[in-house]
Amino acid sequence: MANVVSEGAAGRSTRTLRAEGALTAIAVDPDSPERVRRVLEQALVFAGAAFAAVFTPGADGELLFLTESAGMPRTLCGVRDSYPAAGRSPVAEAHRGRPVWLAPEDLAAQAQSRRVPSRDFHLAALPVRRGGGCLLAVSEGPGGFGVDDRVCLGLVADALVFPPPLALTEGGELPPGGFSLAMDTGRVRVDPDTLELFGLAPGDFDGRVETLLALTVPEDLPSLMSVVEADHMSIGERELEFRVLQPAGPPKWLRLRGRLLPGGEGRPARLVGSVADASTLRSDITDVARVQRLAAALATAVTVRDVGKAVVAALRRPLRADRIALAELENERLVVTVLDPPEPEAWPELWRAEWRTEWPEAPVRTMPTLAAALREGRASIWPANSPLETALAEVGPGGLAVLPLPAGNRMAGACLIGWDAPHDFGADERALLTAAAGLAGQALMRARAFDAEHELVGMLQRQLLPRRLPRLPGAVAVARYLPSTAGLELGGDWYDVIPLPDNHVALVIGDVQGHNAGAATLMGQMRTALRAYAVEGHPPDVVVSHANRLLMDMETDLFATCCYVDVDMEEGLAWCVRAGHLPPVLRHPDGRTEIAEAEGGPPLGVVRQSDFPMSPLRLQPGTVVALTTDGLVESHEADIDEGMDRFARQLAGSDPAHLGPVADSLLGKAPRSDDVALLLMRYDGMTSRPLRESWTVWRVPQAVGHARRFTRRTLRSWGVTDDIDAALLAVSELVTNALVHTDGQVRLDLTLVGGRLRLAVADSSPRTPVKPTSIGWEATGGRGILLVEAVSATWGTLPVSGGKQVWAEFVLG
Repeated sequence: MANVVSEGAAGRSTRTLRAEGALTAIAVDPDSPERVRRVLEQALVFAGAAFAAVFTPGADGELLFLTESAGMPRTLCGVRDSYPAAGRSPVAEAHRGRPVWLAPEDLAAQAQSRRVPSRDFHLAALPVRRGGGCLLAVSEGPGGFGVDDRVCLGLVADALVFPPPLALTEGGELPPGGFSLAMDTGRVRVDPDTLELFGLAPGDFDGRVETLLALTVPEDLPSLMSVVEADHMSIGERELEFRVLQPAGPPKWLRLRGRLLPGGEGRPARLVGSVADASTLRSDITDVARVQRLAAALATAVTVRDVGKAVVAALRRPLRADRIALAELENERLVVTVLDPPEPEAWPELWRAEWRTEWPEAPVRTMPTLAAALREGRASIWPANSPLETALAEVGPGGLAVLPLPAGNRMAGACLIGWDAPHDFGADERALLTAAAGLAGQALMRARAFDAEHELVGMLQRQLLPRRLPRLPGAVAVARYLPSTAGLELGGDWYDVIPLPDNHVALVIGDVQGHNAGAATLMGQMRTALRAYAVEGHPPDVVVSHANRLLMDMETDLFATCCYVDVDMEEGLAWCVRAGHLPPVLRHPDGRTEIAEAEGGPPLGVVRQSDFPMSPLRLQPGTVVALTTDGLVESHEADIDEGMDRFARQLAGSDPAHLGPVADSLLGKAPRSDDVALLLMRYDGMTSRPLRESWTVWRVPQAVGHARRFTRRTLRSWGVTDDIDAALLAVSELVTNALVHTDGQVRLDLTLVGGRLRLAVADSSPRTPVKPTSIGWEATGGRGILLVEAVSATWGTLPVSGGKQVWAEFVLG
């Protein structure tokens, strides 16, 4: 017989044997209230399931109710809490004795006729032989359930035995220590023994569950709410410990055991169960509620760091461990994401030697024991004085638990738990570690995908915003952008600083409606459009008006707000145009702040024919101009007006000499429920102001001679008497070209700054002059641009409003 058993065992995989061992260990305690859940957790560990649940028939046999589940929230994979027993759902088919295995394409076909899990999942439904009902399992893996996975699911289904359900006694009376909570109203019937545990007399209780919850220790309230709220965490039987406050002395530990009974037609769902004194029942370590607390915490953990913190909170203190580390597995390297305690001195010397930035990073090959555990995919327990490599032995000299974190058909990472004093690993503690590893692995993979998507979102956002701000004449500007911390949505906030001719600078800030890829794309288009219109030389109101018509022509459902400020750096005068956006805030040199009274127009993309009035702003040297989006000043607690007043007060108390720290301080107080853009500019004034003169060239026969005389008189008035012949020749050629090849007004502008003379001739033609590649002797034209290029230091053309400007610069001796 021994040989037969040995041959049978040899024919099964190592994973199947481990699953049999785990299920056998759970079967030792058939009356355990958490037995069904522990059995389901083995489907997560050994069959690669992301979700496992058991359905049992109701009292009338018409519906199959979800009575217990493990893994990811059921709503994420489309599982309902009940199915008709006579229907054609996979649950009903399995209840009638036929196993069901569905691939994503099968689910997609069935989705047309009835609600099934998302087509991204594989689904298995197996009959439960003892007690009726069925086992439902969902896999996120691309290959679904393999051969070994199906064998393990069969073992799980065979191991399911249901304890008597918690319910009211015959006649509707509550058992000793019992309660019955109506999930729709929050009204609860409580046995007097239970009220005594809470320190309440029957006459002092108002029948509201909130009254009992108010007596619990605040730290225990989230895990308790995960049981008493009617959501995916409260389906099935639950057990957990929590503390209630006492008039004197430490809080009292209570244990709640409950089961959700789904309602029927006209009957609300009820949570029925019992509450008992937990101070003498059993050790804190063996409480299965720790697994549920971890599952509740991981359900809301969105980043890898959040997952690590949840695992530390759920395991270190209950296990009285001295240190715990959670590490991701990336390309055969362990990247530690959470260490507790965080001090480097608490960890081995090798770990400190491998410290890269905030956390250590080490190749798996340096720790063979850990590498073997990851290959086998099972938890390893090492008592005190075990022969381990130094990097692991120093983590837990008194005992070490190595928990590979499975996620589908791969390992997401590992969790190391170490003790300094000799530690005894009990059976309940081993089960706790195994269940925690399965839950943490699935959560870690989801969080890794979240982090990767968040990084992609951030990269896209950074590409749409300016990489750096330009150096400004007579001013300093800084900008900041912070994405929202609520989810992965792209923001539509943007800012820009646009250098313009004649020492003008345009400050732009805006916000596109919505938080998605469409809003971000439109944001990039609006930023580009405003920059293009500004560089063309249009006044501020025309720039904003053109952007409004462009957005209307794009036929999008989104609109945008914008604030555009054109600053003349020479004069200290600015013109502000608002399109449904917040006004600028000015901090004057004496520390006073002022919310600019700038008249506003409607948002961009709302009304095609809109007026966008310009409002003047006077800037003294030392004035700070602050532009922001509503994410910095608006929150659920305060409206925009209150937020703008608070923003102005914070700006008044800042040091304008260092704008970077000022921007960081202002953003540090942001509510972060929305993305935030902030643009600050300190106007210092220009130390040397250019000399400027302009001349309108009339179309008369002597026009070129008039332009030359104007240029000579202007240069003499500026004190320039030498080296002007080349400049006069350039004026002749540029003015002649404008008069001959264009129609409309021609203007000559002269600018002298720092020993450089700039001549610019503007006309109404957008056509850029082309330098000829070759000119024959018989040609009568085409030499003007060649002459300008020969006599000037540099030349070029610029688009301006309604035409172009051809310019040339000269270095004066």
